[in-house]
Amino acid sequence: MVGLSGGVDSSVAAYVLREQGYDVVGLFMRNWTDTTGVLKGDCPWLDDKFDAEAVARKLGIPFHFVDLSEDYRRRVVDYMFAEYAAGRTPNPDVLCNREIKFDSFLKAARDLGADFVATGHYCRKTERVAPDGRTSYSLLAGSDPNKDQSYFLCQLSQEQLAAAMFPIGDMLKPEVRRVATELNLVTAHKKDSQGICFVGKVDLPVFLQQKLKAEEGKVFLMDPEAPIFRRDWSAAYADSPDPAALEELATPYPLHPKYGRKVGTHQGAQFYTIGQRKGLFIGGFPEPLFVIGNNIEHNQVFVGMGEGHPGLYRRVLKIKTPDVHWLRDELQMADGETRAYKCRIRYRQPLQDVRALATPDGMFIVFAEPQRGITPGQFAALYDGDEVVCSGVIAM
Repeated sequence: MVGLSGGVDSSVAAYVLREQGYDVVGLFMRNWTDTTGVLKGDCPWLDDKFDAEAVARKLGIPFHFVDLSEDYRRRVVDYMFAEYAAGRTPNPDVLCNREIKFDSFLKAARDLGADFVATGHYCRKTERVAPDGRTSYSLLAGSDPNKDQSYFLCQLSQEQLAAAMFPIGDMLKPEVRRVATELNLVTAHKKDSQGICFVGKVDLPVFLQQKLKAEEGKVFLMDPEAPIFRRDWSAAYADSPDPAALEELATPYPLHPKYGRKVGTHQGAQFYTIGQRKGLFIGGFPEPLFVIGNNIEHNQVFVGMGEGHPGLYRRVLKIKTPDVHWLRDELQMADGETRAYKCRIRYRQPLQDVRALATPDGMFIVFAEPQRGITPGQFAALYDGDEVVCSGVIAM
């Protein structure tokens, strides 16, 4: 069962599987129909359905439709609202894959008789059989470095990976476009979707105001020389780092108006995320202003001037124990163990050198270089070579 989204990637994924001799069926899922806050012309689900159906006809495969909008609202969108209300910035695309595409969609596909589900993700899967006969699955980065989407799948379980297929994971995007063009598929030159998974590009404050109240608050410009930004990071790089020291270094800066001055107002601290530049509507400064934090309780937003403001950068983050997810159980670290990995904290970020330390409280990730915009609520994903080995939600 191929998740035909109405885009070029899933279209070619269906073709590749058909050519490999699989019994292929296309399934389009409707996940969102509310247009509140959605920018005009983005993600029109009905047009996508028509395109998906046209691809199925062209390829000569059966086509089905399933409405998963209730699951999507409850398991992805409601989670988004709750996270923003708490002052965190969620990643709905990671949640969508874990909760919808490889859960609700997988169940719908199995109800229709499917053995596997396939998507147009740019990633790969391998399997190995242990001496005891047990099979485990590894999630690998896609062959196209410009389109690798393994980060978005960093929360998948072994059960989900067992049922997953990624037919275009070894292909480059231009090759996918070429194949679709040669097949004269209606999706061949269609633009890639952007914005929130299945929702599209949104005016985030308007979208969130469906449930989160707009309320005017103050914006404070923080002094880069303030003592709160003077941290001794050397403790993080000790041979045997002290977990208590790492806990302090992983904590966001204790931002307070006394370390800055008021420079404007906003309509709700929950609508802003670390590193954000657009949407502040505050001018008159030599360099752009960037959000470096917020205080939900007091409805305050804190900004720094310029790309080099120290409030934008940290070197340590923490993932709490319940949020640490190993894609293969045999890779789990013992308490007190330290390992070298690569890490990314957002899609398309180049992989960063890190050292991971496991503790009874969770996992600390120490970066070799300062990281811009470490954001609570986002996912950190650890890589060993091409393999995604672990991921988790960045703690406050």
